[in-house]
Order: sequence, then C-alpha cells, then structure tokens
Amino acid sequence: MYDSLSDESHIGVRKIIHIDMDAFFASVEQRDDPLLRGKPVVVGGNPDSRGVVAAASYEARQYGIHSAMPCSQAARKCRQTIFVKPRFEAYKKVSQQIRAIFLQYTDIIEPLSLDEAYLDVTDNKVNQKSATIIAEQIRRDIYQQTELTASAGVSYNKFLAKTASDINKPNGIKVILPEEGESFVAQLPIGKFYGIGKVTEKKMQNLGILTGSDLKGKSLEFLKQYFKNSASYFYNVSRGIDDRPVKGTQSSRKSISNETTFAADIDDIKELHDYLRQLVEELTADLRHQQLMGKTITLKVKYDDFEQVTRSQTFHQAINDNKQIYRCCKNLLMNTDAGLRKVRLLGVGLSSFNDPESGHLHQLELDLGL
Repeated sequence: MYDSLSDESHIGVRKIIHIDMDAFFASVEQRDDPLLRGKPVVVGGNPDSRGVVAAASYEARQYGIHSAMPCSQAARKCRQTIFVKPRFEAYKKVSQQIRAIFLQYTDIIEPLSLDEAYLDVTDNKVNQKSATIIAEQIRRDIYQQTELTASAGVSYNKFLAKTASDINKPNGIKVILPEEGESFVAQLPIGKFYGIGKVTEKKMQNLGILTGSDLKGKSLEFLKQYFKNSASYFYNVSRGIDDRPVKGTQSSRKSISNETTFAADIDDIKELHDYLRQLVEELTADLRHQQLMGKTITLKVKYDDFEQVTRSQTFHQAINDNKQIYRCCKNLLMNTDAGLRKVRLLGVGLSSFNDPESGHLHQLELDLGL
C-alpha cells in the first residue's frame, strides 16, 4: 500500500493532486461505441490525410502509436487501427462532469486541458487530512460517473504531482512524500522531467546531464549559459522545489486559452496548421459552453530553445466563429519563425470578452472537420 500525504506527518506541507485521464479522447470513443473496445483506436484525421493523432488507445500504443504522430504513419504501424473523427463536444461534456467532481473536494483547481488538472487540497471541503485518500476518492467518483479511468499523482508541489501521475498509468496512483522528493528526482531520467522535450533532452545529454542528480550537480550560472530563462526552473526542480501555486479558476475569466507541447519539435508548417486547427476546435468548444465572445486572439509559439513569442490581433467586434479564429491564427503564425525554426509548443487564446449579461452573444459555428 502506498504512503499517505496527511497532516499527522506533514504539518504545513502543501497537498497537490494532479489528475490525468487515461487516453481520454480514445477512451470516450471506446466507451460510447462497444465495437471499439479492446481495439487499436486513433482519434484524429484520416490515415490518408496530413492530420495528426490527437489520442491513441492503449491498444494502439502497443504498436508504437502516440499523440502528435502523423495519421499516415500510425496506419502503417498497425493496419488494424480504427480512425475516429474527434467529437470535441462529447469530450467537453465529460470534462464538465469531471470538473464537477473536483469541485466537491476543492475550489482551487487549475485545468491544463480537457483531461487533466491540478488540485490544491491542503484545505478541502471534505475535511480529509490525507491527500492520497482524496485522490483515490476522486478516481473512484470519476469511474462511477463516467465509466472512465484516471491516474493521479500526489505530492507537495506541482512538478512532482505532474510527474507522479504518469508513473503508474493507466488507472494508477503515485505518491511522492516531502522526504522522498529530492531522492526521487535524483534518479529520474532527464527525459521524464515535465518541461523537457526531445530537443532539450538531447542538449542535456550532450552536456552529460542524464538524470536529476546530474542536473542538480550543475550550477545556476551553468544552466543560465545553456538554457537561458528556463535555468531557474531546472535548478529548482532538480532539488524537488516548485513553489508555483495552483491557480484556481475565477468566476469571471479574462481569457480562455488552449495549448499543446509536441512530443517532437516540428518545423513543418502544414503540420503546425493541423495542430492549430485542433487547438482552435477545442478552444471554441470551451467558448460555446461558456457562451463567450472575445475581441482579441493571441497565438503563442515556443521554439525548441524555449524562446517564446506571442502574436495578437484585436477586432472591433467580438467574435467566436471557429473558421474566423483559425484563419486569424494562421495569419499570426506567418508572423513568427515557425517553419524556419522548430516549434515545441503552440497555443491559442481569446480575450477581451463581451459582458455575458449584455445579451450580445451569438451561437458559435463549429467546424469539426479535419
């Protein structure tokens, strides 16, 4: 049995849970269509298109298929793969169910996407001292209400909770206690660090940094020389330190955004367009649920060296049209070095919302075609 993060032994310690649904999009499809259960399923574009894999079932993953892989490549890896068009409204509905479960335990929730979130349960609604027990109760509630499984990481900061949630997937839990944090990080392969992609992993390996222990052995000055703005983050997490708060959602949101970090850095502009379309579709599904329109579209691009740029465009009137937002984002992307430089992260956001009470809201037009 795993240990528990509780008040008795860890007074004054933050209690953070990271919940991550297992193969979320694909699992929803398998739940809703019994014929897909137990089979390799890919949610994404057609195998003969330039689309990419949005999600792969665990059966598909056994063949080496993973998110961000071109669908054509996924089809070659497994001829039996079943390709399913995304149904973002269905995923959003399930995500809302899961969010309602979270709210039974805490109001301090930081969603990362439709299928994962941080929860701060240091002070919680159920007066439960053990964060581990809360995590198990949440996983149980999710399964009972949605028939889907979730994995959880429990620790005293966001970095460790996020890292832990991936260790015993699928349908598992991992707890990292405060006294275990530094030693856990020390043995962790550098490629398992949240925030370290393939390019940075290779760069670190070339510098002799293979594990968290190796990273901890480098001075802050050394890390600044090679990793610029990310140096302090790497320096701290190699010591099990991450003081970032869980950013609870507010009743009145000033912006809505969606982003993805690629499994491998991308310099193919058409592939980036595919991702951009997917991000916009998820964003507009969120906007539709909240009946929001905004005037300012923001595109975020992070290159393989972690340099980050944003490009924005503000309209005279608030918009929420899927096609219009996508066209704008494509134009904004042209004003970056994407395609000339490799990109590791892409994000889109909408802000400057109309007042929901003003009545000037319009139904979103969603185009879910890939």
